[in-house]
Amino acid sequence: MNILRSRLDPAWVRSTLNPWAMMTSMSCSKVMLSTLPPEPVIASKKPYKVELVGGKRYSWCTCGHSKKQPFCDGSHKTKAQGLAPLRFVPEKDSTVWLCGCKYTNNPPFCDGTHKSEFIQCSPLAEESDVKS
Repeated sequence: MNILRSRLDPAWVRSTLNPWAMMTSMSCSKVMLSTLPPEPVIASKKPYKVELVGGKRYSWCTCGHSKKQPFCDGSHKTKAQGLAPLRFVPEKDSTVWLCGCKYTNNPPFCDGTHKSEFIQCSPLAEESDVKS
């Protein structure tokens, strides 16, 4: 009967069904347990107009730290480990708009995401680098 009561205890139910619920009530230091890659920084709040050569391989910066925007210069290796450039080869010569905010849903091309309030209110990569 004692076992039955302890299993009906709300604290036991919470800890059994959600073991992390008990962790929130304990006082402990905050630890990052995520294996997700880092978030990109916003290199520009506008897209980059670029002339692409058909058949040539390009590496579009996904981290936002490159000094050769919108293309990769390898900065992700030290500033955004876990992110890698997006490599692509256009089929023909063309003029395109490549994303500068790094939050496009159609990488590497701009889809207008930079117009969102989230992007417009966020600091640019240089601004956030100076603060840290």
